[in-house]
Amino acid sequence: MAVSLPNGATVSIASTYATLKNMTAITNAAQAVATLEASHGVAVSDILEVSSGWSKLNNRIVRASAVATNDVTFEGINTTSTSRYPAGSGTGSVRKITAWTQITQVLDSSTSGGEQQFTSYSFLEDDTERQIPTVKSAQSITFNVADDSTRPHYTVLVTADEDRIPRAIRVVLPTGAVLYYNAYVTFNKTPTLTKNEVMANQVTLSLVADPTRY
Repeated sequence: MAVSLPNGATVSIASTYATLKNMTAITNAAQAVATLEASHGVAVSDILEVSSGWSKLNNRIVRASAVATNDVTFEGINTTSTSRYPAGSGTGSVRKITAWTQITQVLDSSTSGGEQQFTSYSFLEDDTERQIPTVKSAQSITFNVADDSTRPHYTVLVTADEDRIPRAIRVVLPTGAVLYYNAYVTFNKTPTLTKNEVMANQVTLSLVADPTRY
């Protein structure tokens, strides 16, 4: 059992991607192995955005743990369940993230969503209801960032807000663990104006896939 504080964590946004590479096959395995087109340029430890016919894998951010010619292992991505990952239907593409820009001066953060939803039912002979789980609500993360238009992250956030294309987000924790998200980015360029409080811009990340933790 362990507890930890987020003090010292850093948050970065993907600012540059390589060209998209086709993923022509992917295995059902404890660690999925994807076959990419020739000259894919992926090396061990590269971070990839995955587009896949498997909805549980689609839009995930993954790390390459091994590369053998055109076969790339997705670290920690378990696709053994053929009910969730039907064999032969997971093909798609990957994009390598080639540069990150740190979002500095983060004042605080909060999360919302992710709650399990249920449907209730009862039989004619019942005098109580039962519940079964359905889906989880959409999840988002909000950061309040000190207002400073001269910081490198400012332009990156403005671009992400305007083009409405999901961006990879990396959070490095003080423990050394790394969290990867993929999200639509909303950036409020109007700073807060509260007397005796630091002016801040709000960054909202609307997640499009499950996070990946390494």
